[in-house]
Amino acid sequence: MASISHTGDAARHMDRIYRYQRYIYDLTRKYYLLGRDRLIAGLNVPEGGSVLELGCGTGRNLVAAARRWPRATFHGIDISAAMLDTAGRSLRRKGMGAHIRLVQGDATDFLRHQPFGREAFDRVFLSYTLSMIPGWQLALEEAVHALAPGGVLHIVDFGQQEHLPRAFRALLFAWLSKFDVAPRGDLMPVLEELAERHDLSLTAHRLYRGYAWQARLERAG
Repeated sequence: MASISHTGDAARHMDRIYRYQRYIYDLTRKYYLLGRDRLIAGLNVPEGGSVLELGCGTGRNLVAAARRWPRATFHGIDISAAMLDTAGRSLRRKGMGAHIRLVQGDATDFLRHQPFGREAFDRVFLSYTLSMIPGWQLALEEAVHALAPGGVLHIVDFGQQEHLPRAFRALLFAWLSKFDVAPRGDLMPVLEELAERHDLSLTAHRLYRGYAWQARLERAG
């Protein structure tokens, strides 16, 4: 696992949060990080294409995507050394160590370092990551700039639970706040502005009665 410049305080904070959680992260998160597999299925990676996940955590999503598109190359960035340690162990255990490259870095400032020796990727995705990044708008900017011609940025993250019971929303938001997770109520306006400014095609829709948002930004080929 390589490392690039990243915000030390943020990295240490994430390591504290996931120091022990990382061992049960995949088992527990599958019950409420809904839409991840739907995002992966929709990546439609071109033959020999390149894929980057920002905030790759334990590597669970990268493994699933790599198994689906074995001829593509896969890359993951995460600010937490603890999570990347777990991810690296998981990749080696599953025989994916040589197929997926991991780098420790800040999703809001990684492109100038070219951590993987390349400037652009065919697919970039963020799965329940924006709600954890304080500077999430900067992460979106970096992700957009990382798109190759014809590239697509895929996003899935918490919505505002608009069509779900208020009690459920209150309980979920209280639980998420314990892990410094904050659903971004202004995600859609930010994506719309980003699409207009960078001349991207935006499609977005709610999942599960507003539980989550799924969106994609596509750059012309």
